[in-house]
Amino acid sequence: MQNHSNWLDGVRRIHFIGIGGSGMSPLAEILHAKGYALSGSDNNESDNVTRMRGLGIPVTIGHAADNIAGADLVVYTAAIPADNPERTAAQQQDIPMLERAKLLGWITRQFSNTVAVAGTHGKTTSTAMLCQILLDGGTDPSIFIGGRLPAINANGHAGSNDTMVCEACEFQDHYLEMTPAVSIILNVDADHLEYFGDLNGVIRSFARFAAQTTGPVIYNAEDENSRQAVADIPADKRISFGLSDACTWQAKNIHEVDGAYGAYDLYKEGRLLGPVRLGVPGMHNVLNSLAVAAAADWCGMTYEQIAAGLTAFRGAGRRFEFLGTHAGITVADDYAHHPTEIIATLQAAKKMPYRQVWAIFQPFTFSRTARHLDAFAEALSAADHAIVSEIMGSREINKWGVHASQITEKLENGIYLPTFPEIAAYVAAHAQPGDLVLTMGGGDVYKCARMLIQKLKEV
Repeated sequence: MQNHSNWLDGVRRIHFIGIGGSGMSPLAEILHAKGYALSGSDNNESDNVTRMRGLGIPVTIGHAADNIAGADLVVYTAAIPADNPERTAAQQQDIPMLERAKLLGWITRQFSNTVAVAGTHGKTTSTAMLCQILLDGGTDPSIFIGGRLPAINANGHAGSNDTMVCEACEFQDHYLEMTPAVSIILNVDADHLEYFGDLNGVIRSFARFAAQTTGPVIYNAEDENSRQAVADIPADKRISFGLSDACTWQAKNIHEVDGAYGAYDLYKEGRLLGPVRLGVPGMHNVLNSLAVAAAADWCGMTYEQIAAGLTAFRGAGRRFEFLGTHAGITVADDYAHHPTEIIATLQAAKKMPYRQVWAIFQPFTFSRTARHLDAFAEALSAADHAIVSEIMGSREINKWGVHASQITEKLENGIYLPTFPEIAAYVAAHAQPGDLVLTMGGGDVYKCARMLIQKLKEV
């Protein structure tokens, strides 16, 4: 790796505050593989914390000044407040500190072929899908992904070549720390408006991200907001994907397999490459796969390798992840935390051959819940049964006075149950064989899925 800054010069030990976060653990994994000594802290036990410990990285639950002892650099996320005891101790001891997004940007610049996957929805799935193709195709890229990729059973990987595939998050403009060789814009929607202000602010941010790309920008020609975001990119740098003949990468003859899984004919520049059969459900994944096919082609993959990888890919962790069938009831988990994502997930689920679909939704952040109350209710109405838990506020204080029950008040098919044990007990008592139960949300609702599975095993 070539140095483009002096941030890590002379650094031997790095401490991560919040190492269990989906944006922190893959960076730790990559730096650990590069030979750095690491330590970490987090507020909660989690799968990522367990994985970090499995790699030999000591992780302390709870934040304390002593945790940073011996560190040459302290990494923190935007969610860690300035008065955090570990940040305070680092400041008092003159230990350099680096915000996570800046470290990610630095790491991505160490590779000549960084592919950054951006978009309001579908980033993790599409990043994982691309990684599946490259790994199955015999290449060994470095990987940064917001969810677990089953092919490597991790969300970070230090590869052996000069390609890095990276999920690029628009939250607080974090992806503007990157200057990728190739970027993908899957879609642009109104989210994180507490930061961007309005949809136009989101579009302007994606436009800046596209402008920082040194090579081609692969964008969704079906999405008006994405088209606006790339409007100022030179035509010879734009690669479009979509359903129309004007797109560089196009899906034709789209049809369903097994009720929900997409199949289509793949075209590049008007020329038929061959058939594709996806291993993940939903029309949204047809578009995601077109973006991925374009990026994989850029990375040197053949049509045969692309088609094989798209079929082999069965999803990323927490992205319509099937967890098992117990007492005849199938349980799956999904990261959907925005109304657009919820409706896409439920529409795919409803096309599957299940008796009824249960949606268990944990709202994530007060600001998003307050802004999208009606849209959440409308999206959840697609389920046969909807259960909404208490809101996970994450980094926010509830200055909006919003409550999760305000969603279920708008639903004929919904009830509010605040805690996961209550929800697991209710569903175990009322769901019937042949049903699908989907837990959804950006927080820790996957724990509810595990509780439910345990209840069903006891039936």
